[in-house]
Amino acid sequence: MSKARQLADNGAATPNRNLIINGAMNVAQRGTSLAIVHDGTSDGYTCDRWLLQEVQHDQLEGTLAQVAVTDLPEFNNALKWTTTEPESAIAANEDINICQKIEAQNCQRLAFGLSGANKTTLSFYVKSSVTGTYGVNFYKADSAGDLTSKNFTSTYTINSANTWEKKTIAVVADTSSSGAIVDDTGEGIRISWFLGTGSDFTSQNTSTAWTDYANSGWAYGHAQNGVATTDNATWFLAGVQLEVGEAATPFEHKTFAQDLHECERYYQRIAATSDAYKRFGNLFAQSATLALVQIPLTQTLRAIPTIVSTGTAANYGVEHASTVTPVNSALSIKTNSDDGTQSPHVYISTTVGSGLTTGQGGVLLANNNTSAFVGIDSEL
Repeated sequence: MSKARQLADNGAATPNRNLIINGAMNVAQRGTSLAIVHDGTSDGYTCDRWLLQEVQHDQLEGTLAQVAVTDLPEFNNALKWTTTEPESAIAANEDINICQKIEAQNCQRLAFGLSGANKTTLSFYVKSSVTGTYGVNFYKADSAGDLTSKNFTSTYTINSANTWEKKTIAVVADTSSSGAIVDDTGEGIRISWFLGTGSDFTSQNTSTAWTDYANSGWAYGHAQNGVATTDNATWFLAGVQLEVGEAATPFEHKTFAQDLHECERYYQRIAATSDAYKRFGNLFAQSATLALVQIPLTQTLRAIPTIVSTGTAANYGVEHASTVTPVNSALSIKTNSDDGTQSPHVYISTTVGSGLTTGQGGVLLANNNTSAFVGIDSEL
């Protein structure tokens, strides 16, 4: 048996080796499709933890979606980008990428900044209607004190159009003291897959070692912008794994419950869906118009969150003493130093026109609206 095969077999038996969360694209709490428009929604999520970032494009529009797959063994879902309005040409300062940010305290196994820092391996499945050479960036954000924000880039080639291909990228270790990753709840390593990137980001060679960050090295080696400039072009990503070691091991499959639990550290959603009067949390009235709502959490959050909702106050109501009074202001977080990070709940506040009794209990609920939801966002 070869040494590489032995390492791969040993790795396959090691639990929690994948630093990527939701690499199988199974969890999509925010919804399964998001329209990206250059003059409106330019960033966003469908599959949890997977962020599309778009900068400076003039025409580019598309759809980011969680889709079912039947042509990739082991996997049922993938993340898909579809171009619905192509960019006429990629200007020097334009960029579109799909990324995941890994929490810093989860990156400590890399031992960056030490002489014994570990090499890592990224593996993933990709399919696109456009063949060619694409870039991947590894970015280390910490830059406080003696630390420096750094990046390392690599490339992969899509050889056959509309065909799943597995790619493996070797990531060098950063043994320099300025490359350490602070052991905290901030951003540790960000991995970005480029779909359309201009020359401002491709001139500095950052493919041989971790290099102090500069815009010019952000996407070194990326050459194929056709996904962004071709109408109806598609690009799929699935089965993403980042692990310590010099060999890619088989993908670490988890149950849906495990994937969801990991995602909920960064985002939790309670949605009405088929229940037009979904109850989101208990409340008590602080005055005739102000209510404080306790939202239960499935687990503690990475950081004090923001609250996401439909943006229409009337979609929500306060149920009190057998009466439902429509909400008249946006839901907002009532911040405490440990709200959601050490407690099994968060508090949010909202107001009604009148009618509450100070000290009275009640419930925040959907006001005859199946689109209503409470999203608790603690993303990096």
